[in-house]
Amino acid sequence: MDEELRTLTERLRAESAASGAPGALAAYDRLVVSGDHDELAGVLTEPGHPLWARELAAFRLGTAGDRRAFESLVLLLNHRDPPRCASAAHALARLGDPRTARAAAALATNELRVAYALHPVRLLVELRAPESVPALITTLERRLRPHDPYRRVALACVEGLGTLGDDRAGPVLHDALAHPALAEAAVRALARIPGQR
Repeated sequence: MDEELRTLTERLRAESAASGAPGALAAYDRLVVSGDHDELAGVLTEPGHPLWARELAAFRLGTAGDRRAFESLVLLLNHRDPPRCASAAHALARLGDPRTARAAAALATNELRVAYALHPVRLLVELRAPESVPALITTLERRLRPHDPYRRVALACVEGLGTLGDDRAGPVLHDALAHPALAEAAVRALARIPGQR
């Protein structure tokens, strides 16, 4: 069992137990081992399933490459609870759905949801898709405004642009040098981009 799955299953087992719903633990135990993709997909479409069950089913389907999980995983990627976002990003990175990068870019650049943009930004870096660099540049440009409260998102963009090593990021990374919280990371990122040292 990989670390992400272990963390997810421990968290969701505790959620199912804490729900106090009759049969919740038995349902959890069944979903965590089920190899029936149709059963897991049913949890995503049938009414009445709790969030922990939907997350578990979406994660299991996503990491297995079953695209029926896509919509649920995108919703979880933009959830207010960071562990849900992290597990959704992990599953989406393994899903192999061509819509993933476009959805992550839309979430990362949505100013109304910027408080939840950290995991979409990290997912874009992992995907290395054509949408990745433009979305990270846009998101970082907006975070360079005075008194912007989303420094973790800005830092993830700076680090991600360095990882991607695309010279289109040079101008925004140079702008980030003027921000003390980002300057050190911007120096490292620029050093990874040819011709930007």
